[in-house]
Amino acid sequence: MAIDSGDPELVADYVLSLDAAGRKEVAAALPGHLPVVRRRRAATTVPARPGDETWIDPMRVAGAGTISGAAATVAWLNRRDFQDRTHHAPDATPVLVRVLSARPPAWQADFATRAALRLPGRPPGGHRRSGGAGTLALAMLRHTGVTPPVHDPLVVEWVIRPPTADRLRRDPLLGHLLPRLFEAEGVGRALRDERGDRSASGAWLAALTTLAREGGIDRGLLLDGCVRRFLRGGPVVGLRFFARLHERLEPTYDEVRERAAAYLRLLPAAPGSVADLALRHLRRLDGLGPQDVGEAVRALLSRPERRLVTAGLTWLDEYARDRHARLDAFAPALADAFRCPSADVQGRAVRLAVTHAMQFGPGGVEAVRAGTRVLPQDLAETLAAAFGGEAHTGMRREDDGFVPVPLPAPRPLAPLPPAPRTAADLAELPRGDDWQAMERWLAGVVRLQAEDPGGLATALAGRTARRTGTGGPRQGIEACSEAIATLLADGPADRPADRHAEGPADRSADGLADRPWDGPADGFASRPWDGPADRPAVVPADRSAGALAWGPRLPAPHLLLLCRWAEVRDGLREGTLPPFLLAEPTEATGHLDPGELVTRLESYERAGVQAMPADLQQALLRLPRAVPPEAVARARALTSPAGRAAARWMDGARPAPLTAVDWPEEGPDVKPDEGPAGPAGPAGPVPRIHAAPATGLPLIDLLFAGPVPRPDDEHGGCLAWWPYVMPSDREVVAQHYLPHLRAHERVGPGEALALAAAGGPPGEGVALVLAHVVADRVRGGAPERRAEPVVELATRGELDGGELGRQLGRLLRRGWCKPGPALETLEVAAALGAHRQVWEVVTGLLETFLPGPEERPAARHAQVLAFALRAARWAGARGAVPRVAEAAARRASNNFVREARRLHTYLT
Repeated sequence: MAIDSGDPELVADYVLSLDAAGRKEVAAALPGHLPVVRRRRAATTVPARPGDETWIDPMRVAGAGTISGAAATVAWLNRRDFQDRTHHAPDATPVLVRVLSARPPAWQADFATRAALRLPGRPPGGHRRSGGAGTLALAMLRHTGVTPPVHDPLVVEWVIRPPTADRLRRDPLLGHLLPRLFEAEGVGRALRDERGDRSASGAWLAALTTLAREGGIDRGLLLDGCVRRFLRGGPVVGLRFFARLHERLEPTYDEVRERAAAYLRLLPAAPGSVADLALRHLRRLDGLGPQDVGEAVRALLSRPERRLVTAGLTWLDEYARDRHARLDAFAPALADAFRCPSADVQGRAVRLAVTHAMQFGPGGVEAVRAGTRVLPQDLAETLAAAFGGEAHTGMRREDDGFVPVPLPAPRPLAPLPPAPRTAADLAELPRGDDWQAMERWLAGVVRLQAEDPGGLATALAGRTARRTGTGGPRQGIEACSEAIATLLADGPADRPADRHAEGPADRSADGLADRPWDGPADGFASRPWDGPADRPAVVPADRSAGALAWGPRLPAPHLLLLCRWAEVRDGLREGTLPPFLLAEPTEATGHLDPGELVTRLESYERAGVQAMPADLQQALLRLPRAVPPEAVARARALTSPAGRAAARWMDGARPAPLTAVDWPEEGPDVKPDEGPAGPAGPAGPVPRIHAAPATGLPLIDLLFAGPVPRPDDEHGGCLAWWPYVMPSDREVVAQHYLPHLRAHERVGPGEALALAAAGGPPGEGVALVLAHVVADRVRGGAPERRAEPVVELATRGELDGGELGRQLGRLLRRGWCKPGPALETLEVAAALGAHRQVWEVVTGLLETFLPGPEERPAARHAQVLAFALRAARWAGARGAVPRVAEAAARRASNNFVREARRLHTYLT
C-alpha cells in the first residue's frame, strides 16, 4: 500500500483522491496501523541501518488528509511516535501543506492557530526535537494569512530560521511577529550566536538592518524594542543579540536623546556589556542636567566592574571642574568606589576626592571619611590629610570583626526510607533526579515481581491507564523504567519451571571472577575503542533498542546505571529475574553492608539463582573499603561464581588506581573575563586514572580506566547519582566529573557534598571539583551553599586544603573563574569554623596563582593577597610563604607589592 512505500507524495495523491467515506475509513484505521507498520519496517531493515523511520512521514500525511477535526489532526501530527527521530529525513512540510490546503478555509485557519499554540518551549541552552511541527505551523500561518496567536515558542520557531533581507521583506508574518521579537522568552538565547559582522548575510542582524536602512522596518520600533528588552533584564547571554542589533542600527544623536531616560535606568543594574552600551551613548549627549549626571555617576560608582567605576570617576571629575558644584550627593558613591579591588581605581578615587575636597560640605566629608576603613593604610593617610581625622579610625584592616568558632559535627545523613513492600508503593514512577527513590523502585519491582506479580501488574496497569502523552519523551534510565513498568503492567509472563537454572547463557555469572567477558554470550560486546589507549574495549549491547550502542561515548558511571536498568528489563522479558537485587544499598551514602551482601549471595546459592552481571558489579562497588573479618570469612565459604568474585573483592582484590589531574603547560596569564572555550580547550585539565590490573569485570574495569574525554549526552540527569554508584571511591568519581565541570549539565554543590560524605581517599580530582564549586557562583548559588562541601570535609578531617588551593589557583590563572566568588565562599567557610583549613587553602592558592618574577601582576592578585592577610589573622598563622616573600622583595610600589609586604610582615 502507499504508506509502506515510504513515499509521502504517493500517500498525498491517494488521500486527495478519496471521498468523505474513504477518508473516514482511513482515519479510523490509522491508529491501529501504527504497530503494524513499525513491525513491517523493522522486519525489512538492513542491519547497518537500525531503526528505519521512512514510515513516519507517510503516516503523518495520511492523518493530515483524512482526520476530520483540526484539533485531532494537530494531535496526530504531534504524536510522540513522530517526533523523536534519530535520522535526518527530507522536509515533508510541502506535502503536508498540499494535503491540508484541500480542507475548507475556516478549517485551515483553525488548524494553523492550534498548530502554533501546540509548539512547546525550548529548554534554556538546549534543543528540542520538533519533528517539523514548527516549520509546518509557520507554513500554514503564511498560507492561510490568519493572525498568529500570541505564543512565545512560535516566535522562537520563527527566528531560528535566519532569513535574508529579501525573504524577510516578503514574509507575511513579519508585521505580526517582529514586535514580539523583543518580548518573547527564548528569542535572545536562540540568537545569541549571531555575530555583528557587517559582511554576514542570511542572518537576522543583516536582514533587519538592511530593511531598516531601506525604510521597510521602522528604526524606532527596533531601537525601542532593544531598549525595552534591556530594561527587562536577564542573563547577558539572552541580551547579546539585542545589543548587537542596537549597535548595528547606529542610533543618531536625536534618537539617543529621545531615549536618554531609559539609558540612565540601565546604568545601575544591567549586565556590564549593556551598561557599557548605555554609557557610551549617554556620553555623546551635550547638556545633560545636573540631576541626570548625578544619577549616572552614582550608578557607575556603585558597579562592581572596574571599567565602569573608572568611567564614573572620569565623569565626576569633569562635573566637579565647575568649582561651584557641590559634591555632597556623590560622597556615598565615592566611598563605594574605595571598595573596588583594583589598586588603580582606589588610588584614582582618593586623588579625585582630595582634588575636590573643598566642594564637600560637612555631611559629604563624613561620608568620605567612612570609606577610609576599606583603604590601604597609605591611601587612608592621604585621604585623612585632606578630610581630617585619623587614617586608622573606623575598622582597621587587622580587625574585621571575625570571631572564630569551632568546627561543627559532621552533617548527619537521614536514613534510607523503608523499601517498598506492597505493589501500591510502586504504582508511580519516581522522578529521575531522586536516586534513592529510583533505586528503591527498581529493587521493589524485582522483589514484588517474585512475591506478588499479579498485584504488581494491577498497580502498574492502573498507572499506565492514567498516563497522558503530554509529558514529553523520556530518556536513559527513565526510558528503561517506563519499559519495565509497561512490561509489568502486561501481567506475569509464563516462566520455565526452573527459570534460573534454565535461563539463557547471557545471564550466567560464570566469568565474573575468572575471565573477562568477551562476547555477546555474556551480555556484552567487544568493539574497538577510539578514545584513550587505557580504556577497555568493552561496552554493553542492548539487543532490543540499541540505546547502549553508544557506550564508548557515555560516561562509565552512567553506563553502569543504564546496564543495571536494562538487565532488569531484559530479565523481565526472558523470565530470568532473581527474587531480589544484590546491589540495593543499605546506607544513605549508597554503601552496602558487607554482611548483608553475603547473606543475599547465600540466599542466591540456596535457591540456585544466578547473579545479574551489572547488579553484582554495582554491589561490589558499594561495599565499604574496610570489610569486617567475619564477613570475609563467610564470603570465602561461598561456592558460586558470584560468591567467589565477592570473596576476592572483600579479600583485597578491590582496584587501587593512581589518579592525577594533568594541566597542560600554560601560556600567558588569561584575564578572568577572557576565559577559555571550556574544559576541552588548551588550558583545560586532563583527568588521569592509572588503572590497577584488570579485574575481568567489564563495567568496573571501565570505571577505573578513565573518563570519557568529551561527554556527548545529557546523562538523563544522573550526574548527581555518581557518588552513590561508587561511594567508596570518591576520587574516581571526581575524575569522571572533570569533563563535566563546564558542560551544560554542570557539577554543583550537591555533587560535591555527596563526594564529601563518600569514602575513599580524596585526591587532585576531588580538590579540583571542590575548587570549581567554590568559585562557580552561577551554578553554585549562594556562598553558604558552595561552602558546605569544604566545611563537611573539614569536619571529617579529610580536607586537603593545600591541594584545593592549588587547583583553585590553576582555575583562576586560566580565567575559568574570578577571585571574588571564590574568596566569599572561603570567608563563609571560615566563619563556619574552618578558618584554619581556609588558611591551608589560601597557602595552596598563593602557590599556583601569584605571578612569577617575569609576569605582570594585576588587581586580582592584590585582591587575593589582601584576603590572605585576613585569613592568616583568622587562623593565627605564622611562617613565611615562599611566593609571598618573593613578591614582597620586588622593587616596585604598586598595590600588589604593598599587599605582599603586609602579608609577609605579618607572617614573619
